[in-house]
Amino acid sequence: MTSQFDAWLASDGPVALTITEPLDPASGEQSVIFPPTFAPPQESENEKPNYVIDENRTCLVDSLGSQANRLEPMFKRPDLAELTPRFTVKINEQRTLDLLEAGHRAADAVVRFSDKKETLHAAFLQYRDSGNAQALAKIAPTSLVFGAWDSRDTGAKIPRLFESTIRAYGVERLTRSAQYFSVLEREEVEGMGLDELGQKVLSAYGLSDSPAGLTPGGVVAKEGIKREALLNLVALRALGAGDAESTRKLQRYILGVALVAFVAPAHLYLRQGCLLVGSEVKPATKQVIWRTGKREPLALTEEHALAFAKAAAKEFGVGPAIQAVFDPKLVKSTADEKSKKKTKVAKAQ
Repeated sequence: MTSQFDAWLASDGPVALTITEPLDPASGEQSVIFPPTFAPPQESENEKPNYVIDENRTCLVDSLGSQANRLEPMFKRPDLAELTPRFTVKINEQRTLDLLEAGHRAADAVVRFSDKKETLHAAFLQYRDSGNAQALAKIAPTSLVFGAWDSRDTGAKIPRLFESTIRAYGVERLTRSAQYFSVLEREEVEGMGLDELGQKVLSAYGLSDSPAGLTPGGVVAKEGIKREALLNLVALRALGAGDAESTRKLQRYILGVALVAFVAPAHLYLRQGCLLVGSEVKPATKQVIWRTGKREPLALTEEHALAFAKAAAKEFGVGPAIQAVFDPKLVKSTADEKSKKKTKVAKAQ
């Protein structure tokens, strides 16, 4: 069972698996959708948050990072829970975070400033210095699938094996404006003496009429919307675990986890005003891509991927559950140490 995809793990195997999925707004083809707005460059004083639309009228509807963060928590589901170890971080008495929900995965600050800091530090070093991903796979295998960058500690950078992006093509940008009317009449405001607070304060509290100027009002995708997903088999084959047998078990395990994410139904309620659905007339295309450019149809179902993933996980041996505790003292000590270094450098100059 676990050897069925070994041809994909061979050095002369395919380079990637891909999915191209045409999408439509739930309200109908060429209906208005709302992409994400992104903050302007820090040096810009006058620009406001806006959509990312290139010169060829291609608009980013959901980014690589956003797609990964939408998909990763799926491994908390009861039917998938046996595929990955349960890693939780106790933030305080009221809140415990599952690592599958942390934006930077194993490199997230909540782990870096926890009592498991040294465990993750050692695992990242092992990966950075020798390409050995065994320790990370036992702790946080989805970090090997969706990528992680330990930029503030070891510098280890794990590439994404699975990536997915949604873009709209041939877009036309729309604008909108609004007018808020306060329930209180002007005479009532004056009668209560609230006018003494000033228009700005009253507006902030919703007690004064407030117009909103032209703001981004969504886009219309004249040339369609597509989700493009890719599973990088070249990067997968670069993962090692010491000896050949351990490496093969590791690669099968991570491939299984990645395949489950790869064929899972996409999360298409992206934000208010952006609910997408699959195209009724244009089915998704799944392909196996070879280094020569040859493309072959990929016949892989969710059931098939899950069965393989469970067998590979059992063979590899999923790591034990981990319960970490966030320690604010580590944050303070790290900040103090950094401050002392800056002071020392400044004095030296």
